Amino acid sequence: MLEVVADRGGASAKEVSEALGFPIPTTYRLLQVLVGCEYLVHLKAAKRFELGYKLDRLGVSLHRQVGVPASVRRRIAKLHEMVGAASYYAVYRGVDVVVAHVVDCPTHPRITPMNFGFHEAGHATAFGKILLAAMSLEDATEYLDSHGTERLTPTTITDRTELARHLAEVSRRGVAWERQEFVPSTACAAVAVHDASGAVTGAVAISTPDREVDRRRAAEVERALRSTANEISRWLRTG
Repeated sequence: MLEVVADRGGASAKEVSEALGFPIPTTYRLLQVLVGCEYLVHLKAAKRFELGYKLDRLGVSLHRQVGVPASVRRRIAKLHEMVGAASYYAVYRGVDVVVAHVVDCPTHPRITPMNFGFHEAGHATAFGKILLAAMSLEDATEYLDSHGTERLTPTTITDRTELARHLAEVSRRGVAWERQEFVPSTACAAVAVHDASGAVTGAVAISTPDREVDRRRAAEVERALRSTANEISRWLRTG
């Protein structure tokens, strides 16, 4: 319901009912519950519902929980400047990899869906592959069973056997690449960030036009990613 109201910039009970396939009485009752919790406001004169103010508080709390320290943000900004590409810091929450911070600019924009909180398509993103490569076989199988391997582009790896071979190579090299597997014409690369115990806790990543990735560019990107990941890993160990 909240998503319907948010996506439409406000909606009537009838519009929410039609979008979700709920009976109008049920829809109206649930909308009023959300109003009572301050997640929605009811504009009675306009006969519409809009987002409530408590959602902002939830957003602030989420950012705090997935918070990125200033030291890490500075290193992601430095990575962006070093390689001339949109740069990302992703963290692991449970079995999901979540985009926690992005640095980009008009010349080097982020991939459109990769804003704070993005956590889909682990099989097709570079930082998702870093997570999968670090998982046990049992955990990786559970993740893929739950999330699937949807074909997002003609080059998305959807076959489990092929993906397993690819992840073994990621594990061996310590860097993950995806070339037009998530978004056409775009390439991404990522390297793992480790905590004091050596466990993978996240990843640093970049995205860049695929046409620009020749051997020299790939080597430059990998050096910068490894350097940044090592710096952040050391900071996480020492504070």
